[in-house]
Amino acid sequence: MTTSYFAPKGGHPGQDQLLTDRAMFTEAYAVIPKGTMRDITTSFLPFWDNTRLWVIARPLTGFAETFSHYIMEVGPGGGSDRTETDPEAEGVLFVVDGTLSLSVGGDAHEMTAGGYAYLPPQSGWTLRNTGSEPLRFHWLRKAYQAVDGLDHPQVIVTNEADVAPTPMPGTDGKWATTRFVDPGDLRHDMHVTVVTFEPGAVIPFAETHVMEHGLYVLEGKAVYRLNQDWVEVEAGDYMWLRAFCPQACYAGGPGRFRYLLYKDVNRHMPLRLGAAR
Repeated sequence: MTTSYFAPKGGHPGQDQLLTDRAMFTEAYAVIPKGTMRDITTSFLPFWDNTRLWVIARPLTGFAETFSHYIMEVGPGGGSDRTETDPEAEGVLFVVDGTLSLSVGGDAHEMTAGGYAYLPPQSGWTLRNTGSEPLRFHWLRKAYQAVDGLDHPQVIVTNEADVAPTPMPGTDGKWATTRFVDPGDLRHDMHVTVVTFEPGAVIPFAETHVMEHGLYVLEGKAVYRLNQDWVEVEAGDYMWLRAFCPQACYAGGPGRFRYLLYKDVNRHMPLRLGAAR
């Protein structure tokens, strides 16, 4: 089956357009529709050339607190030789459009759409757009929570096409998760996966759990339950859920519904307000 990944292109709506949109920010969740990702909402980073980005999640006291999520847009020849300035930050890259060259640990990797990379703290990675068109990729960042007696995770570079999805039990494969990291590897304190629903598939109960989530819709459309609300979402939309926000999903079709999912995992809960986990 052909895989497609939505990638924002920016631009700006005309003065004749209605300003009403589906953007929401509540105490339990946020929805950032694709239509909000315009030229005027982009940001820039030190040491990145020919690059702009949309910041779609960042730590906020009292809301989601563990991660940031960028959609990066790098022009031909652009990139950075000093990508990450926080020595405690780990990262995940997921490519949705274009070609990049990733250098890490003395190895060079060419990544195309569907490419995934896990980058542990202080891995000294560099990145360049080696194609003739703009490169677009997701970059998720988290302060790594080291545990005495556990080594840091190693670099992982792969592609979604090379990872078999894991079907959820009792769903006949209609709900499946592509996992790039072994769930039993407790060195990892976050997971970034691709979740796929075939038309008609559902999350059949309101999930309520400690992990906070970022969900970027890569393909298709669905109705998503967020706290007390049913919200229509489509490719290019982003959902940001704080811990314990009830969630469920119905994928009505006509095609597959797929999203890139972040969650924090495998660590004790802090017992002091503001303490590291």
